[in-house]
Amino acid sequence: MAQVSSQRDWLATCPKGLELLLAEELQAIGAEGVKETVAAVHFQGSMEVAYRACLWSRLANRILMPLHSFMLNEADDLYQECNDISWESHFSAAQSIAIDFIGTSRLIDNTMYGSQRVKDAIVDRIRRIEGERPNVDTKNPDIRIQVRQHKGRVTVSLDISGESLHRRGYRTGQGTAPIKENLAVALLLRANWPAMAAEGGALLDPMCGSGTLIIEGAMMAADIAPGMLREHYGFDQWIQHDAELWQSLIDEAHQRKATGLENLELDIRGYDANPRVLEYTTQNIENAGLDGHIRLAHKPIDQFGKPTAERGLLLTNPPYGERLGEVDELIPLYQKLGTVLQKNFQGWRAAIFTGNVDLGRETDLSPTKQYSLFNGTIPCKLLVFEDMTSKSAQIAARLSTPAPAQQLTEGARMVLNRLKKNQRKLDGWRKKSGISCYRLYDADIPEYAVAVDIYDQSIYVQEYAPPNTISEKVARERFGEIKQAVKEFSANFRGKIHYKERRRQKGDSQYERLNDGPSDTIHVSEGNAQFEVNLSDYLDTGLFLDHRPVRGLIGEMVKGKSFLNLFCYTAAASVQAAMAGASHSLSIDMSNTYLDWAQRNFDLNSLRSSKHQLLRADCVKWLEIEGELYDVIFLDPPTFSNSKKMDSVLDIQRDHGDLIRSSMAKLVPGGTLIFSNNFRKFKMDELTVRQFDCQNITPQTLDVDFARNPRIHNVWKIKRRDTFG
Repeated sequence: MAQVSSQRDWLATCPKGLELLLAEELQAIGAEGVKETVAAVHFQGSMEVAYRACLWSRLANRILMPLHSFMLNEADDLYQECNDISWESHFSAAQSIAIDFIGTSRLIDNTMYGSQRVKDAIVDRIRRIEGERPNVDTKNPDIRIQVRQHKGRVTVSLDISGESLHRRGYRTGQGTAPIKENLAVALLLRANWPAMAAEGGALLDPMCGSGTLIIEGAMMAADIAPGMLREHYGFDQWIQHDAELWQSLIDEAHQRKATGLENLELDIRGYDANPRVLEYTTQNIENAGLDGHIRLAHKPIDQFGKPTAERGLLLTNPPYGERLGEVDELIPLYQKLGTVLQKNFQGWRAAIFTGNVDLGRETDLSPTKQYSLFNGTIPCKLLVFEDMTSKSAQIAARLSTPAPAQQLTEGARMVLNRLKKNQRKLDGWRKKSGISCYRLYDADIPEYAVAVDIYDQSIYVQEYAPPNTISEKVARERFGEIKQAVKEFSANFRGKIHYKERRRQKGDSQYERLNDGPSDTIHVSEGNAQFEVNLSDYLDTGLFLDHRPVRGLIGEMVKGKSFLNLFCYTAAASVQAAMAGASHSLSIDMSNTYLDWAQRNFDLNSLRSSKHQLLRADCVKWLEIEGELYDVIFLDPPTFSNSKKMDSVLDIQRDHGDLIRSSMAKLVPGGTLIFSNNFRKFKMDELTVRQFDCQNITPQTLDVDFARNPRIHNVWKIKRRDTFG
């Protein structure tokens, strides 16, 4: 059996607009460190997790294994960096390869040239090691390699999926303009089909075409792995492929399929006005192994009724004038569909996927939800209808009844649902760990960009500055929806809600923060320590929640030892060190406000000032003064500071090397420096890495509540080397 690292980074690609759904799917599969990006999701996991993603992902296009990432400073860097990769550990000269090169830049402005240089680098290395070169096969390679360049960075990955995962293998015949399988799944998920199926509801597509929607819906309901019909994967000929592990997953999938089909008693139907298309559909259903579980019938759009089930989902993808017919010709089709829904489908949910919202309005129905998706490059909407009452009837009803209480907007409901979901996810962890202050939400839905923190029974909401592409009107509307959601969510909390808004101002003004309500200072606990938190007077509360594990790590290191806290802020780390048994400590900061706050934190925990001292000083200048050496030092400088109290401007990316060297001079032999910063693009200085033993411990300093945002901080454990590296 091949030996593969138990945990590594992966990338799952997907159509634009499916990122959130894919992230949730990967988490359900067992992925960790899930992070969405444009048309892709980064995640971490074992080889088993990656195999499961290949076999079970209904939304992904490809699963990529990043091998190397580097900045392209010169054009020749592409060849050299790719030549340095140990390709011989992945394939041999007897195998064929293909290179997919994506993206252009000033240095490599032609993808064919980029692909050629990568191929040369790979071939030259294999020939140097094995004496022979692998062949290139662009159509059916044994190994497919993807190279992507973006903003000067090149990432080289092994494609373990092979051809796109959306190609299940059952669709041999199709009608005109079918949707891709993973888009069909996204529509089913947005229409909440899994919950409907679990309740025994029916599924109907009255314009089913090749049957993609009903086949994917049946596969979801029957727990059938979407990748079971595929004959080949990108890892089949990979040297490190674990065939035994893969076979165990295939066996498991077959068992789940058998059980699922045995228990599948749902009414799933497809109708179409074209009997010739239904011949293709029948073949596709048989190919998927679903014959006997899906019923087909030839029925024009105005001649169908609902199945016998009282509840169900009608989901369809009618033509919308982009590729099939003209808009004017399609209006009667949508009108007939609306009439049938109003007449026959009360009590059901309906969802219409269209690239023309105006055509959707011809149904004379009001959607309760709308989702933006793409069909290829075409922007589309999924219109979801819970009420099959016509708009005119709804207006008449509203005029005859008192106005109802204000309902949550769709956006507010999305945020509320995410808050509730995250709370459920964190409950077990925080109760077990005794944590009362934690991050609940961190721009999980990108359009609603706030951080929501819980401080005991109080809720603290901080808005991220909206990009210039978002108008102030839209930003205010979205923040208003966030307030709606938080207010609804806060029913179980006794404390106050505090909002910190950032707004663009006219002229040369920058973003300003606004405070709601009177001053609110509370005391919260973290382990055995107590801290003062101010939720109203400052942008920051006095306690950085993401540093909770860092403070815990320091506590484990300092018993009986001396501790130095540079740029100490409110000295939370010093308090934890003192509570853990540090012999003595010194905490330094330039701000009298923060040092007074730090003193209150010490007093709150009955810590003697004789052993744990505070000093107002410029840390950079203070480090130049000879004095006491310390066992453990915590260095947590700001990313940038041009404070008038300092003699110079501090830029952490530019200055961190000198700052680390000055701090290391204050360590006793064998001592440890914990260096932290919040610069998202931080890169450790190469001289510092050679000079000292620098260990990036960031992953170990992220608790569950910050796992969604792994770039919230960088943390390094640094010790002296015996010799200069």
